[in-house]
Amino acid sequence: MSGYQIALAAATILVSIVIIILIMLQESKQQGLSGVIAGGADNLLGKTRGRSFEDKLVKYTKYLTIVFFVLTLGTTLLLLFANKPVA
Repeated sequence: MSGYQIALAAATILVSIVIIILIMLQESKQQGLSGVIAGGADNLLGKTRGRSFEDKLVKYTKYLTIVFFVLTLGTTLLLLFANKPVA
């Protein structure tokens, strides 16, 4: 393995770990029985304050997912075409 392949593999692993952490930090969208009973009280009593942090987590997760996809595609293409002899 060459240096760039090791660097791309390490970057892919690092990005995937960060994506997992970001997903675990996000709140669940399911409210369950307590959401049915409480109704709209959660929306009025402070749910909007924490939404900016939640929105940032969602935005960073989307961006890192795109970076992960590009890294994986780039690594795959480099591995496929790096060892091919030029005719």
